[in-house]
Amino acid sequence: MNMSLLERLVRNSDPLISDTLNRALDEKEISVDEATRLFHAKGLDFHLVGMVADELRKRRVGDIVTYVVNRNINFTNVCIKQCGFCAFSRDFREEEGYFLPIDEIVRRAKEARTLGATEVCVQAGLPPDMDANTYENICRAIKSQVGDIHIHGFSPEEVLYGATRSNVSIKEYLQRLKDAGVNSLPGTAAEILDQAMRDKISPGRISVSKWIEIIKTAHKVGIPSTSTIMFGHLESPEDRAKHMALIRDIQKETGGFTEFVPLNFIHTEAPMYKENLHHNIRNGADGKDVLLMHAVSRIMFNNYINNIQTSWVKEGAGMAQLLLSWGANDFGGTLINESISTAAGAAHGQLLKPKDIRQLIRQAGKIPAQRATSYRIIKTFASDEGIDPLDEVQNTSQFGSYHELIKLDGYRYKNNRRR
Repeated sequence: MNMSLLERLVRNSDPLISDTLNRALDEKEISVDEATRLFHAKGLDFHLVGMVADELRKRRVGDIVTYVVNRNINFTNVCIKQCGFCAFSRDFREEEGYFLPIDEIVRRAKEARTLGATEVCVQAGLPPDMDANTYENICRAIKSQVGDIHIHGFSPEEVLYGATRSNVSIKEYLQRLKDAGVNSLPGTAAEILDQAMRDKISPGRISVSKWIEIIKTAHKVGIPSTSTIMFGHLESPEDRAKHMALIRDIQKETGGFTEFVPLNFIHTEAPMYKENLHHNIRNGADGKDVLLMHAVSRIMFNNYINNIQTSWVKEGAGMAQLLLSWGANDFGGTLINESISTAAGAAHGQLLKPKDIRQLIRQAGKIPAQRATSYRIIKTFASDEGIDPLDEVQNTSQFGSYHELIKLDGYRYKNNRRR
């Protein structure tokens, strides 16, 4: 949009909203109070928030929208934690608890590489009697067979668990993971970085202070990470703004975040929603709120984090496509296997082929580009050229599914006790 027209529209909006948006257009940092106010935007102001976010997106990254060809490997659903939002985890005594042996984890990584994947995302539950070397052994086994694949692995919660079981410091354990082949950390287990809120939705989960310590330490030892937020449950707009301000402060100190990913709360099978454990719990964010979450993220992280990712697994392909005009510039990954959102009731599938991602990006008027985990551009697709190996897979059932996996006797946790 012509900038003078956008500026005129902003001037005609609510004065407080107008002031904030003008500051954003002037490349100024907006405060928690200002970001909170944007979450309440209505009418013309609502649309202006999106327009300003889109303008800032274009300044930072242009019209290229990226995606990564990757595979999720959630190697166990057995977990000692009982988080209110998680429908993926199982107690070690339950029939549906599974644990993939290392040779199966490696097989999945090799298959992914054959199909063009540059990344495997390795995350799982926290089994009660896990061997202290499990995470390192998994990484070394993957790297021994697929040396050039990027291991995006182990949330801060898992890092803390591994360090505790190994009886070493966070820094030493992160260095061990790096030496074993971890290339970056998922910035998950963040949910809302407010301790009182965490004590409600996930008592006993990693504390805010420990999450910060692990992320900062990872960045300082040379392991970059993503950053996330889970929204649409009990949190307020101010909680969201404070969460992002904290992420922004960490980024100012370390520069280690590659992206920010808003993750909508999937309520369908979440225990805290199904059992109505909290007063006024919501069933995820609605469309308007999803748009604002991504737009305010872009505005708040302007100058600090260039990449805002949309989650097609959480939102569906159509909403993910729309978000490319509300500040987002990354479409996430192909995933191939997706267990955590699926277990919670997400109904958008576990695989989106590269050709389908490219088509959605083009339909939004943007230019698709395949990226590495680091956001290095591998290939820009100016036209619909080429077919990826993953595009040619006809029978996607070969990859299995979470609902099938939890029924397989061969990987049953309580039978095999395999760590």
